[in-house]
Amino acid sequence: MNKQSKLLLQFSGLFGVIGATLGAHMAGAGSYAFRAIHAHILVVGWLSLFGWAVFYKVFQVQRTKLTTLHVWTAIIGSVGLSAGMWLYMLKPFNLPETLTLIIYIGGGVALLLSFVLFFILTLLYKDDNK
Repeated sequence: MNKQSKLLLQFSGLFGVIGATLGAHMAGAGSYAFRAIHAHILVVGWLSLFGWAVFYKVFQVQRTKLTTLHVWTAIIGSVGLSAGMWLYMLKPFNLPETLTLIIYIGGGVALLLSFVLFFILTLLYKDDNK
């Protein structure tokens, strides 16, 4: 397994555990306060990172600055968006709203950049089997 695929897969697994734990907590508590955060953790963190891990494994993309940038913007964006959403919406530490909004939006921008970089990677991919 290449380094990019393994790193994305490990973070995907972490997001899966966090998302499933939040889901179990919501079911047990009978509260849906974490609903949006739970959904984003599973879709953005677990599913997207897993999909990209599979892409890097199946297509054997060479490690470049572009792929490295894609992997790290995906991870930083997933963490930033999920954590920022939690901090902004639930205010667990009573941090300044400006700070939580910056984390939330910054994570979202990094994640959006990772999707754009992934699209560029798919356009640049050359199949060596042809």
